Amino acid sequence: MSGLAGEAFVAIWHDIAPEGLATFHAWHDREHMPERLAIPGFRRGRRYRQVAGDGQTFFNLYEVEAFAVLVGPDYLARLNAPTPWTRQAVTHFRNVTRGLCRVAASAGIGQGGVIATVRIAAAAGGDAALQNYLAGEAIPALLAQPGVLGAHLGFTDPDGSRIPTAEKLVRNNPTDIPPWVLLVEGISREHLQEAMAAPLAEHRLAERGAAAGPIMGSYQLEAMRLKAA
Repeated sequence: MSGLAGEAFVAIWHDIAPEGLATFHAWHDREHMPERLAIPGFRRGRRYRQVAGDGQTFFNLYEVEAFAVLVGPDYLARLNAPTPWTRQAVTHFRNVTRGLCRVAASAGIGQGGVIATVRIAAAAGGDAALQNYLAGEAIPALLAQPGVLGAHLGFTDPDGSRIPTAEKLVRNNPTDIPPWVLLVEGISREHLQEAMAAPLAEHRLAERGAAAGPIMGSYQLEAMRLKAA
């Protein structure tokens, strides 16, 4: 079965000021994604735009070989030397949430054109029960549904996600850190909504150890880039 393209990922949600939207798209397509995929260990980058649910307008996903890549010298060197175009583009970012995540579970048969993101935290004492439920029950249940192509669970590393960088300083607005991140890929928002209704219902998650108030959103793929050969 086909899961994420590595053992770790960067998950970023954000809004863009309206006057910066054209700059953001041009920069992200022509400089930022190629730049990131040129870093050793980065394997695939994707950008999505929200079509339903809570959360920010954009979701960006970078899949990497191992978590060490995300706190290693090559990535940090890039984050601490933003290009002039990067400096221009990131001033338009608003409401940023960014997490460096270790993959806890990942399975699927391919990549979908729509992805649902679920930012979920464990209640006090609920970590083991929630992990067992999501990895052992919810993900298999989701993958058994028509139109679902993949499901992935990541645990955010708070220390790695808090590392200060020059790029964060240029952005000049607070960066939230998500708790656990569950990603569900499929062929349409409607298929994902139907598949997720039972296993990811808020009352069921609470029974399995989750804290209240998971943030769920559905996003349509805008762009994807693979590691150059």
